[in-house]
Amino acid sequence: MRPRPLRWVTTNYHPDPSHRPFLERLQVQQSEGLKVSVAVLSDRESIKFFGVHLARRGVQPVWLEIDNQSEVGQRLDLYSLDPSYYTALEAASVNHFSVGKRLLSFGILGWFFLFLLPLLPSKLISARNANRRMSGFFKEQALCGGAIPPGQKRAGVVFTSLDEGLKSLDLRFVSDRDVARFSFSIEVPGLILRPMEVAGEAGDLREMSLTDLVRWTTGQPRCTTGRGGSREGDPLNLVVVGDRDLVRQSFGARWDDAEAINWATSLKTAKAFLLDSAYRYSPVSPLFVQGRRQDLALQRARASINERVHLRLWRTGLTVQGHTVWIGQVSRDIGVRFTLKTWNLTTHRIDPDVDEARDYVVDSLADGGRLSKLVLVPGCENADAKSPRQNLTGDPYFTDGNRAVMKLSASGGVVEILQYGNLVEEKHK
Repeated sequence: MRPRPLRWVTTNYHPDPSHRPFLERLQVQQSEGLKVSVAVLSDRESIKFFGVHLARRGVQPVWLEIDNQSEVGQRLDLYSLDPSYYTALEAASVNHFSVGKRLLSFGILGWFFLFLLPLLPSKLISARNANRRMSGFFKEQALCGGAIPPGQKRAGVVFTSLDEGLKSLDLRFVSDRDVARFSFSIEVPGLILRPMEVAGEAGDLREMSLTDLVRWTTGQPRCTTGRGGSREGDPLNLVVVGDRDLVRQSFGARWDDAEAINWATSLKTAKAFLLDSAYRYSPVSPLFVQGRRQDLALQRARASINERVHLRLWRTGLTVQGHTVWIGQVSRDIGVRFTLKTWNLTTHRIDPDVDEARDYVVDSLADGGRLSKLVLVPGCENADAKSPRQNLTGDPYFTDGNRAVMKLSASGGVVEILQYGNLVEEKHK
């Protein structure tokens, strides 16, 4: 590192390409002679590796290693990886040092630093040299384009748009013969998530058929509750069948994790609220089912923190064909309002049509090819728009009383829509 006086008069750029802890998290898939290994750099790893804070500019490096042992050349379709990907020089350019912009940003305060004006030429020249080195380094580390010949390997970075918590990637390789596809769902370190509670040990899990699950669903509580369990919250309008990784992969490209509530995330939330800005990973308040708060919270946010669709899931002790069963609640935030029922005197206002949010989840999963079976099951109890029920903070809502029971799919296909009445009759035969 340069002595501090020199750092005042120069702009330093010191990447560390030997810093590669992300390689310990490589995920590997193989098919038809192609071996693809993927890792996503966390914010801290990208700062160390590239020497600049890429996440602040919305850039996220993805490390790829491709081993082509097939008989034909294979070309990675980068658009399938991320339609908004950055070229190496583009990613470097948005991270270049800009002394002039920094001086302009000071405005009138710049007059207090006039005594440093003689140092400006050195700063400008060193920044230009640093930017040149940065562009060269980014280009050197980038994955080379073009077809990968048979029997050859290729490794490098693709600069993608920023996703925290979970990164969902679809890779498409094109050859003269066919098209090969690989799907990855990769957890990225950095988000502050609440640890998941254990709902039953492996030996306590109870396997049941889909028909038995439908019958079980009708007997569950109609709503979430507060911590004490005495007051009802939002309706439990979802049941999802799928292991945690499949759940996150199914929602991943369109939904984000909600961070845990602590001082840091509360400050982020307050800042976003005051500025009416986005916070993709803003926490959700805890709700409870049989004394347990949600195990997993996901959301699909808009440009303002005040508007989002948020989903809570509780893991049950049940499995269907070996896959975990979750019971859940989804609703749509459409604004904020004042209330005396929360410690911060504000709460999100939900759209009273909670069935719309339920159907939105169904359509989202079906559109992504992640839904294999669907059945609407009575369980929430009907509440019409003229006589709505209220959640914990007094927001009214109405519902047809149905829960969507959904079995997720990793491979896509046609959604099989089942009828509740037919399933019940089958059980009685």
